[in-house]
Amino acid sequence: MKTIGFAMCGSFCTFDAVFDALERIADEYEVVPIMSANAYGTDTRFGSASDYRARLEAICGRAAISTIAAAEPIGPKKLLDLLVIAPATGNTLAKLAHGVSDTSVTLAYKAHLRNRRPVLIAPSTNDALSMNAPNIGALLNRAGHYFVPFGQDDAEGKPTSLQSDFSRIPQAIAAALDGRQLQPLLISYSSIEGAG
Repeated sequence: MKTIGFAMCGSFCTFDAVFDALERIADEYEVVPIMSANAYGTDTRFGSASDYRARLEAICGRAAISTIAAAEPIGPKKLLDLLVIAPATGNTLAKLAHGVSDTSVTLAYKAHLRNRRPVLIAPSTNDALSMNAPNIGALLNRAGHYFVPFGQDDAEGKPTSLQSDFSRIPQAIAAALDGRQLQPLLISYSSIEGAG
């Protein structure tokens, strides 16, 4: 059975869709949960941090990695066959693109990359087609990096926003493990479940 690292960042409005996808893969893969400090500890209008942690840990059957120190062994111990970052916020995308590893998620990414194993990224950010466009472009061009298909989730109200279709995470995982990008990469926002 393949081992998947599943790293969640603080795009809280997408958590329910991400959890739905995670539940679909938990029987097929051994899943190591990882949460950024914001995802791990921030209560928002979308839900409480403790509820999110409990749900993630119940699905995965283990405690979430939430510190840099806990993420570091991912590399030397070769713990993961694939690292999924879903949702990947604009802040995290910028850090990944520029080699900044100051969170549990970005350190997990850095540690995982030393083993030259694939990474699957599911963006969810309001600045994807503005400040973060160069960062997404840089990551799209990196070997071993794959994306969950994404589109504009509210082209009229938030014209620079992109959101992944999180329901496609299982198919994107299978493709990434096979060394392929799931296509089409760019999708119509109207096809994204729950978008808008």
